[in-house]
Amino acid sequence: MIRARSLSSTAALVGNSSDEMVEDTVFRKISWRVMPLILVAYVCAFLDRINIGYAQLQMKHDLAFSDAVYGLGAGIFFVTYLLFEVPSNLLLEKIGARLTFLRIMVLWGMASAATAFVSAPWQFYAIRLLLGVFEAGFFPGIILYLTYWYPSQRRGRVTGLFLFGMPITGVLGGPLSGAIMSGMEGLGGMHGWQWLFLVEGLPTVLLGFVLYRMLPDGPARASWLNSAEKSMVQKVLAADHRGETKPGHHGRLAAALADPKTYVLAFIYFCCACAVYTLTFWLPTMIKGLGIAPIATIGWYTAVPYIFGALGVLVISRSSDRFKERRWHVGGTLALGAIALASTSYLGTAVVPVMVLLCVASFFIFGGGSLFWSIPPTYLDRNAAAAGIAVISSLGILGGFVSPTLIGMIKGATGSIQMGLMGLTALVICGGLTILLGLPKSALRVGPAEGASAR
Repeated sequence: MIRARSLSSTAALVGNSSDEMVEDTVFRKISWRVMPLILVAYVCAFLDRINIGYAQLQMKHDLAFSDAVYGLGAGIFFVTYLLFEVPSNLLLEKIGARLTFLRIMVLWGMASAATAFVSAPWQFYAIRLLLGVFEAGFFPGIILYLTYWYPSQRRGRVTGLFLFGMPITGVLGGPLSGAIMSGMEGLGGMHGWQWLFLVEGLPTVLLGFVLYRMLPDGPARASWLNSAEKSMVQKVLAADHRGETKPGHHGRLAAALADPKTYVLAFIYFCCACAVYTLTFWLPTMIKGLGIAPIATIGWYTAVPYIFGALGVLVISRSSDRFKERRWHVGGTLALGAIALASTSYLGTAVVPVMVLLCVASFFIFGGGSLFWSIPPTYLDRNAAAAGIAVISSLGILGGFVSPTLIGMIKGATGSIQMGLMGLTALVICGGLTILLGLPKSALRVGPAEGASAR
């Protein structure tokens, strides 16, 4: 009897191990087919978002734009982005991912390219508002799309790969933008900054059609999965969602808006966005302030902090997983990054110390900011989580409007961004304290599945 039970248990273990190997093989196949396209698309999205930071090195002079005009134009993008993000995500569920990403990428690529032809502040503001309308929904749309393919215990790793595109874009975008602006200046009677928007915007239109052609709406529509593989994926996803209720769009949105946790997390993400977009929008200007004049050289210098930002995403998320801790890894690192960023304004034109601090700031700001997205899925109530993530993203992204706009106004009034960086630091520290004091440790579960989701 005992021997029979032992043999039965052994057979069950072998069966479970075999099933896991099959699952690993199928999900590895999915990742090779889906994730490269998503990663490239996000690189294009973030490049179109930050190239304004490089373009302003020339366009402010050519168009006689003040720092306040630039700051408002850079930030106003996020106003319409906020307003249209949730509707775009709800539309994705109705018409599918392929049509949604096609619409988003074609329209935002054309709007980004059209920035090359602005000549007055109102035109600059208008095109940035349109860019926000068109790009809205891309980030939460990708997060939602990943849930169509991966169960929760596998989703963290692919989400981390998706978010890794942010600092990688900075590494590639700096040298690329500098080379375009310096190498194509005067070509065809156009300025280098105009070519920048055209060269980096129009390929996004083409990529939209590539995604429409190659990215299925879900596993059931994937021609490269056989029927057994599709059945296995659906079975795993069904088990992952077993016991969950699924209210309608309005019910989920109402649950998210009625949950106080949504607003606590939105404020924290607001602080994250302030730090991230202050760094991305003003980094080229800060490096130029060190006495580095050639545009191409500035592009190469900006790549260095982004390399450390990419390392921060990897190191901080792995540390958070290892120690099974979230609050200090997000709040503490963001505060350290903001302090390092503000400290650069006290070092004048000392290139090496300023670059060291910029690398430290990038390491902590990108690392902590990316890790933040491991918190909402485990903290929000189940019914509020899906819509809550979109609401948090929509409200928090206002930090991308507030920080560059205020810093641009302060720089225009005082000739320095020092006071703006000090205000940013105070705000981010408030966000860190909110994580430490406002989020109970017991609410942030970090088991094996949640630990993986940090990345």
